[in-house]
Amino acid sequence: MDINTDMQTYYFNLLASDEKEKAGKFYFEKDRRKYIAARGILRTLSGRYLNEDPKQVQFTYGEYGKPAYLQHPNLKFNISHSGEIVVLGFVHNYEFGIDVEFIKSNFDVLDIAQNFFSSKEIAALEKLPETLQNHAFFRCWTRKESFIKAKGSGLSFPLDKFTVSIDSDTEATLLETVWDSSEKKEWNVFSFVPAKGYLAALVARGDVRAVTYKNWDTIIS
Repeated sequence: MDINTDMQTYYFNLLASDEKEKAGKFYFEKDRRKYIAARGILRTLSGRYLNEDPKQVQFTYGEYGKPAYLQHPNLKFNISHSGEIVVLGFVHNYEFGIDVEFIKSNFDVLDIAQNFFSSKEIAALEKLPETLQNHAFFRCWTRKESFIKAKGSGLSFPLDKFTVSIDSDTEATLLETVWDSSEKKEWNVFSFVPAKGYLAALVARGDVRAVTYKNWDTIIS
Protein backbone atom coordinates (compact mmCIF):
# COMPACT_ATOMS: atom_id res chain seq x y z
CA MET A 1 0.00 0.00 0.00
CA ASP A 2 1.94 2.98 -1.34
CA ILE A 3 0.21 6.18 -0.21
CA ASN A 4 1.97 9.52 -0.51
CA THR A 5 2.14 12.08 2.30
CA ASP A 6 -0.61 14.30 0.89
CA MET A 7 -3.04 11.39 0.67
CA GLN A 8 -2.08 10.25 4.17
CA THR A 9 -3.00 13.69 5.47
CA TYR A 10 -6.25 13.65 3.51
CA TYR A 11 -7.23 10.23 4.85
CA PHE A 12 -6.27 11.13 8.40
CA ASN A 13 -8.56 14.15 8.28
CA LEU A 14 -11.48 11.88 7.34
CA LEU A 15 -11.12 9.79 10.48
CA ALA A 16 -13.27 10.00 13.60
CA SER A 17 -11.64 10.81 16.93
CA ASP A 18 -11.48 7.17 18.05
CA GLU A 19 -9.81 6.17 14.77
CA LYS A 20 -7.25 8.94 15.13
CA GLU A 21 -6.59 7.82 18.69
CA LYS A 22 -6.03 4.24 17.53
CA ALA A 23 -3.72 5.43 14.76
CA GLY A 24 -1.57 7.16 17.34
CA LYS A 25 -1.04 3.94 19.28
CA PHE A 26 0.83 2.04 16.58
CA TYR A 27 4.47 1.45 17.46
CA PHE A 28 5.73 1.30 13.88
CA GLU A 29 5.15 4.19 11.48
CA LYS A 30 4.46 1.83 8.56
CA ASP A 31 1.63 0.18 10.52
CA ARG A 32 0.17 3.56 11.44
CA ARG A 33 0.23 4.64 7.79
CA LYS A 34 -1.44 1.40 6.66
CA TYR A 35 -4.20 1.82 9.24
CA ILE A 36 -4.86 5.44 8.27
CA ALA A 37 -4.97 4.57 4.57
CA ALA A 38 -7.27 1.58 5.11
CA ARG A 39 -9.73 3.53 7.25
CA GLY A 40 -9.56 6.52 4.93
CA ILE A 41 -10.29 4.40 1.87
CA LEU A 42 -13.10 2.64 3.75
CA ARG A 43 -14.65 6.01 4.58
CA THR A 44 -14.19 7.25 1.01
CA LEU A 45 -15.92 4.23 -0.51
CA SER A 46 -18.59 4.20 2.19
CA GLY A 47 -19.36 7.82 1.42
CA ARG A 48 -19.85 6.97 -2.24
CA TYR A 49 -22.09 3.98 -1.57
CA LEU A 50 -24.14 5.77 1.09
CA ASN A 51 -24.12 9.18 -0.60
CA GLU A 52 -22.76 10.74 2.58
CA ASP A 53 -19.84 12.87 3.64
CA PRO A 54 -17.11 10.28 4.44
CA LYS A 55 -16.42 12.09 7.71
CA GLN A 56 -20.01 11.57 8.85
CA VAL A 57 -20.18 7.80 8.29
CA GLN A 58 -20.73 6.06 11.62
CA PHE A 59 -19.71 2.51 12.45
CA THR A 60 -20.84 0.02 15.05
CA TYR A 61 -19.36 -3.33 16.06
CA GLY A 62 -20.90 -6.66 17.02
CA GLU A 63 -20.08 -8.75 20.07
CA TYR A 64 -17.08 -10.30 18.32
CA GLY A 65 -15.99 -7.14 16.55
CA LYS A 66 -17.79 -7.49 13.23
CA PRO A 67 -18.20 -3.98 11.79
CA ALA A 68 -21.42 -2.50 10.42
CA TYR A 69 -22.88 0.87 9.51
CA LEU A 70 -24.78 2.38 12.41
CA GLN A 71 -27.48 4.02 10.30
CA HIS A 72 -27.47 1.88 7.14
CA PRO A 73 -27.88 -1.78 8.16
CA ASN A 74 -28.81 -2.98 4.67
CA LEU A 75 -25.36 -2.28 3.22
CA LYS A 76 -22.81 -4.70 4.65
CA PHE A 77 -19.06 -4.21 4.51
CA ASN A 78 -15.97 -6.06 5.62
CA ILE A 79 -12.25 -5.34 5.58
CA SER A 80 -9.04 -7.36 5.79
CA HIS A 81 -5.36 -6.57 5.40
CA SER A 82 -2.12 -8.51 5.20
CA GLY A 83 1.35 -7.44 4.17
CA GLU A 84 0.93 -4.52 1.77
CA ILE A 85 -2.62 -5.37 0.70
CA VAL A 86 -5.99 -4.20 1.98
CA VAL A 87 -9.22 -5.67 0.63
CA LEU A 88 -12.66 -4.19 1.26
CA GLY A 89 -15.98 -5.75 0.35
CA PHE A 90 -19.50 -4.33 0.07
CA VAL A 91 -22.69 -6.39 -0.27
CA HIS A 92 -26.32 -5.27 -0.13
CA ASN A 93 -28.59 -7.14 2.29
CA TYR A 94 -26.53 -10.31 2.77
CA GLU A 95 -24.06 -11.10 5.53
CA PHE A 96 -20.53 -11.80 4.33
CA GLY A 97 -16.90 -11.89 5.36
CA ILE A 98 -13.65 -11.24 3.52
CA ASP A 99 -10.04 -12.19 4.15
CA VAL A 100 -6.67 -11.67 2.46
CA GLU A 101 -3.38 -13.32 3.35
CA PHE A 102 0.21 -12.89 2.25
CA ILE A 103 1.47 -16.34 1.27
CA LYS A 104 4.21 -17.17 3.78
CA SER A 105 6.37 -20.27 3.63
CA ASN A 106 8.38 -20.31 6.85
CA PHE A 107 6.11 -22.55 8.93
CA ASP A 108 4.99 -26.16 9.27
CA VAL A 109 1.82 -26.32 7.19
CA LEU A 110 0.49 -29.60 8.54
CA ASP A 111 1.28 -28.72 12.15
CA ILE A 112 -0.84 -25.56 11.95
CA ALA A 113 -3.55 -27.36 10.00
CA GLN A 114 -3.87 -29.99 12.75
CA ASN A 115 -4.90 -27.23 15.16
CA PHE A 116 -7.41 -25.37 12.98
CA PHE A 117 -8.63 -27.41 10.00
CA SER A 118 -11.26 -30.12 9.73
CA SER A 119 -10.18 -33.74 9.35
CA LYS A 120 -11.26 -33.67 5.69
CA GLU A 121 -9.23 -30.54 4.98
CA ILE A 122 -6.18 -32.05 6.66
CA ALA A 123 -6.58 -35.23 4.60
CA ALA A 124 -6.84 -33.16 1.41
CA LEU A 125 -3.65 -31.29 2.32
CA GLU A 126 -1.77 -34.48 3.11
CA LYS A 127 -2.63 -35.93 -0.31
CA LEU A 128 -0.93 -33.02 -2.07
CA PRO A 129 2.77 -32.95 -2.96
CA GLU A 130 4.72 -31.02 -0.35
CA THR A 131 5.47 -28.29 -2.90
CA LEU A 132 1.74 -27.54 -3.23
CA GLN A 133 0.72 -27.77 0.41
CA ASN A 134 1.69 -24.23 1.37
CA HIS A 135 -0.44 -22.62 -1.31
CA ALA A 136 -3.38 -24.90 -0.56
CA PHE A 137 -3.08 -24.04 3.13
CA PHE A 138 -3.75 -20.37 2.39
CA ARG A 139 -6.65 -21.21 0.11
CA CYS A 140 -8.17 -23.04 3.05
CA TRP A 141 -7.28 -20.40 5.64
CA THR A 142 -8.72 -17.43 3.72
CA ARG A 143 -11.97 -19.26 3.07
CA LYS A 144 -12.37 -20.39 6.67
CA GLU A 145 -11.51 -16.94 8.02
CA SER A 146 -14.02 -15.33 5.64
CA PHE A 147 -16.71 -17.75 6.76
CA ILE A 148 -16.34 -17.10 10.48
CA LYS A 149 -16.21 -13.35 9.78
CA ALA A 150 -19.44 -13.68 7.80
CA LYS A 151 -21.10 -15.47 10.72
CA GLY A 152 -19.83 -12.76 13.08
CA SER A 153 -18.73 -15.32 15.65
CA GLY A 154 -15.05 -14.48 15.85
CA LEU A 155 -12.37 -17.08 16.53
CA SER A 156 -14.61 -18.63 19.19
CA PHE A 157 -16.30 -20.49 16.32
CA PRO A 158 -14.98 -24.09 15.97
CA LEU A 159 -12.86 -24.05 12.82
CA ASP A 160 -12.75 -27.83 12.59
CA LYS A 161 -16.54 -28.14 12.31
CA PHE A 162 -16.80 -27.00 8.70
CA THR A 163 -14.92 -27.89 5.53
CA VAL A 164 -13.99 -25.85 2.46
CA SER A 165 -12.45 -26.88 -0.85
CA ILE A 166 -8.72 -26.26 -1.29
CA ASP A 167 -7.92 -27.37 -4.85
CA SER A 168 -8.26 -24.13 -6.85
CA ASP A 169 -7.35 -20.45 -6.50
CA THR A 170 -10.57 -19.29 -8.15
CA GLU A 171 -13.16 -22.04 -7.62
CA ALA A 172 -14.26 -22.49 -4.00
CA THR A 173 -17.04 -24.29 -2.14
CA LEU A 174 -18.28 -24.76 1.40
CA LEU A 175 -18.36 -28.56 1.50
CA GLU A 176 -19.61 -29.34 5.00
CA THR A 177 -21.22 -27.72 8.03
CA VAL A 178 -21.25 -30.33 10.78
CA TRP A 179 -23.76 -28.62 13.10
CA ASP A 180 -26.39 -28.43 10.32
CA SER A 181 -25.78 -30.38 7.13
CA SER A 182 -28.10 -28.10 5.16
CA GLU A 183 -26.42 -24.81 6.11
CA LYS A 184 -23.63 -25.28 3.58
CA LYS A 185 -26.22 -24.62 0.86
CA GLU A 186 -26.89 -21.14 2.25
CA TRP A 187 -23.38 -19.83 1.56
CA ASN A 188 -21.41 -18.96 -1.55
CA VAL A 189 -17.61 -18.90 -1.51
CA PHE A 190 -15.52 -16.76 -3.84
CA SER A 191 -11.75 -16.97 -4.03
CA PHE A 192 -9.44 -14.54 -5.84
CA VAL A 193 -5.84 -13.38 -6.22
CA PRO A 194 -5.66 -9.63 -5.41
CA ALA A 195 -1.92 -9.38 -6.13
CA LYS A 196 1.06 -11.61 -6.74
CA GLY A 197 1.96 -13.48 -3.57
CA TYR A 198 -1.49 -13.08 -1.97
CA LEU A 199 -4.72 -15.05 -1.77
CA ALA A 200 -8.15 -13.77 -0.73
CA ALA A 201 -11.68 -15.06 -0.26
CA LEU A 202 -15.19 -13.75 0.24
CA VAL A 203 -18.01 -15.82 1.74
CA ALA A 204 -21.58 -14.53 1.47
CA ARG A 205 -24.91 -15.83 2.72
CA GLY A 206 -27.89 -15.81 0.42
CA ASP A 207 -28.33 -15.15 -3.27
CA VAL A 208 -24.92 -13.66 -4.05
CA ARG A 209 -23.89 -15.28 -7.33
CA ALA A 210 -21.08 -13.05 -8.57
CA VAL A 211 -18.51 -10.63 -7.22
CA THR A 212 -17.04 -7.63 -9.04
CA TYR A 213 -13.37 -7.04 -8.29
CA LYS A 214 -11.86 -3.57 -8.59
CA ASN A 215 -8.42 -2.14 -7.94
CA TRP A 216 -8.31 1.08 -5.92
CA ASP A 217 -6.11 2.76 -8.54
CA THR A 218 -8.78 2.25 -11.19
CA ILE A 219 -11.52 3.55 -8.91
CA ILE A 220 -9.81 6.87 -8.19
CA SER A 221 -8.38 7.42 -11.69
